[in-house]
Amino acid sequence: MDRLFLFLFLLVSNNTKVEANIPNIEPSNYRTLINLFNEWRVFETPPTLDGAPDYSKERFNRDYDEFSSLKYRLNEIDIQKWPVEYQIDWYVVNAELNGYDFNYKVLKPWERDPAFYQSVWMYESDVPAHEGPTNHGTLEFWSYKFPLDKKNKKKIKTDLKVIPSLLDQAKINLTGNARDLWMAGIENFKQQSKDLRQIEEKISVYHPEEDLFKLLENAKHSTQKFTQWLEYKLPNKTGPSGIGKENYTWYQKNVHLLPFSWEDEVRLLQRELDRAWSSLKLEEHRNSHLPQMVSADTPNDFDILTEKSINKMMKFLKNNDIMHIKSNMEPALRAHRGTFQAKEKRNFFSIGMHYDPLPLYSHFYHWFDLAQVRDEPHPSPIRRGPLLYNIFDSKNEGIATGVEEMFMHAGLYDDNPRSREIVWIMIAQRAARGLGSLYAHANEMTMEEAGKVHVKWTPREWMKREPHLLRFEQHLYLRQPGYGTCYITGKYLIEKIIANRSRQLEELGQSFKIKDFLTQFNDAGNIPVELVHWQITGEKPNDLIKP
Repeated sequence: MDRLFLFLFLLVSNNTKVEANIPNIEPSNYRTLINLFNEWRVFETPPTLDGAPDYSKERFNRDYDEFSSLKYRLNEIDIQKWPVEYQIDWYVVNAELNGYDFNYKVLKPWERDPAFYQSVWMYESDVPAHEGPTNHGTLEFWSYKFPLDKKNKKKIKTDLKVIPSLLDQAKINLTGNARDLWMAGIENFKQQSKDLRQIEEKISVYHPEEDLFKLLENAKHSTQKFTQWLEYKLPNKTGPSGIGKENYTWYQKNVHLLPFSWEDEVRLLQRELDRAWSSLKLEEHRNSHLPQMVSADTPNDFDILTEKSINKMMKFLKNNDIMHIKSNMEPALRAHRGTFQAKEKRNFFSIGMHYDPLPLYSHFYHWFDLAQVRDEPHPSPIRRGPLLYNIFDSKNEGIATGVEEMFMHAGLYDDNPRSREIVWIMIAQRAARGLGSLYAHANEMTMEEAGKVHVKWTPREWMKREPHLLRFEQHLYLRQPGYGTCYITGKYLIEKIIANRSRQLEELGQSFKIKDFLTQFNDAGNIPVELVHWQITGEKPNDLIKP
């Protein structure tokens, strides 16, 4: 009954929005796709078991016939004569259903991955949804504003109640033998204990009610007991954690819609790693007559550097016709400007930020993107919210990584050439960590060995400074196939769009304008880059074949 009610609600609300926003040229049977999408999203949300989302094997097996029916009905929709943007929506829905099927048959995070049951999130993701497989019962503490109003106080109580029940269920569901995932997941729950203590401190200031503290105590106790259970079971976990080359290739091509095999990605990332290192060395030679960069080593110096950098970024984007400037862009950048860190506590990203924040602020294109999602909802209900299974990764991480180099080539560092060195270091680091993740998924390396590739091939030993970032990144990439490589693969595919679109315009006697391209790119929504390519150029990728 809960699913039926939710389905009917979404059907009515989304149909209203479609009529208001989708152009009148929509195909007559497009509404069939919208209705199926709504029904699919209701199906994907699990029913509850003892107050928590139900990830039991019995539930998945019981529901698979219903999933197969959805898949069959999707394939029955005739889209051959649809305009491109509507066909793209079909491929998005198909990719999500492929993702569910892959998780059911191969990835099985509810069986193999303890971190799947992490519920407490203290920070907002810089992409449309949390990175990696995430359960449906999360407590998004970053979203709460204190003091809590009546509605949010009720909501946080509901969120806290889920934790003990979900972790009790996890002890039954977690039957996998993936040692690296199991071992790394223990750290997630040690962190969840710390986060719950931080929440308790915050609540004690504003809401010292007995019922809230009792719920917190239950959540803390269950998290501690679950951590102990994971540690007790660890010695018996001896299996690989990667999904293998063949599964990896299928997943990338059918879920994230990348035209690459595992071997293709190895070649591409190795090429990008070599290019970044060689470019860095040439950049250092070019700058050898210049003084070395000096980091901001006091809070005041960091504040001055930060303010100068934000102003420079926004002025650069506007005065050089890089982007159409919107009123929500500078506030989005300022909200995530970073904080001062003592030298001995800086990780890879904060090391660079204390020399010059602009390379990382270029990557903060993420926040421009999310501001658009918030303030300018996409006309298509299929593209309006976050796509499931991190299918957005090639677009969101690809463009954030891509503009680091694009803005550099467009002149962002003409007055500070040493900052170009940071850009090449960042590209090398992303290529190195992605390579490590590929070998881990092929089960040719453990997660620890993949991390050594990450560290060895990051210039200037900047990854040796902070082991927590290293562990977090390699763990995420092992949990979510393709995420470790999407920064580079997405960047490459975006450069390919620019190449093809530029050629098209040149043949028409027109010039390519980066500002217009980025507008088109952003307005396509957070969908796989290959689908954006199709929408912008009209050229359908060869790998996109409707069953």
